Amino acid sequence: MKIGYFAVGIGIGAEPENVTVTAQTAEQAGFHSLWAPEHVVLINQYASRYPYSQDGRLPMSTQIDILDPFTALTFAAATTKNIRLGTGICLVPERNPVVTAKEVASLDKLSGGRFDFGVGVGWLAEEFDAVGVPWPRRAQRTREYLHAMKLLWTEDEPEFSGEFCSFPKSVMLPKPVQKPHPPIIFGGESTPALKRVGEVGDGWFGVNVSFEDAQEKIPRMKAYATAAGRDPEALSFAVSPGLGSTVDMDQIKRYRDLGVDQVIVGGFADDPSKIRGEIEKLAEKLVVPSASV
Repeated sequence: MKIGYFAVGIGIGAEPENVTVTAQTAEQAGFHSLWAPEHVVLINQYASRYPYSQDGRLPMSTQIDILDPFTALTFAAATTKNIRLGTGICLVPERNPVVTAKEVASLDKLSGGRFDFGVGVGWLAEEFDAVGVPWPRRAQRTREYLHAMKLLWTEDEPEFSGEFCSFPKSVMLPKPVQKPHPPIIFGGESTPALKRVGEVGDGWFGVNVSFEDAQEKIPRMKAYATAAGRDPEALSFAVSPGLGSTVDMDQIKRYRDLGVDQVIVGGFADDPSKIRGEIEKLAEKLVVPSASV
């Protein structure tokens, strides 16, 4: 069983020396992957509902540093050699797809093919207002953007004309190291999100996912893949039981038995002097014994 670590690039983890310590320690401790979150802006007064808390409120202050995930992960890539690096998650519909395709390919090249493109449609409508992107039909926008990106990653001189974006015949280099492109890992737990995994994704990153949730959702994603004429066994499944939640080896084994490939653990450090020790302690508890699971 693979164990991933979340997060880098947020809070004190956004300081350059702490990005380096987090990335290098996670790699040395045997973590499979390292993930960076994304918000361009946060809003103090918002009506949107945060999907991962019971009260629908973001469980942290808006007064917190959040690096651009591609910048944070490129910085981490420069000081590591093996750990995979993922956006957890990239807010695709808020971004220009041509520019984002370039960032993905650049990070994949500089990391030597270690990038996992974690994507989602977003939850904070007020953030969409701030960046000037319409909130309605963001799921359709995301699918179209990803389709356009795939053309840029895989074709010599692609062109595209769609509802949300268009570009003339264009040459984009470099291409990603991973072929045909880095894995596209969808976040989200709703029915539409699960359908996106099955129909166009390469995998799933579920947050606050219990054993019972995984038991119910993984077969559904496989069924959606089958219905779309895709191989359900080609999908990968990563889950986080909840950042900061206690996870033990019995839970890890139960997830494994459901077909989960990776469990992602961690949290937001609050003391820079403790970053290394906390990661090493978590590795001793989960990464080392999980290697034989």
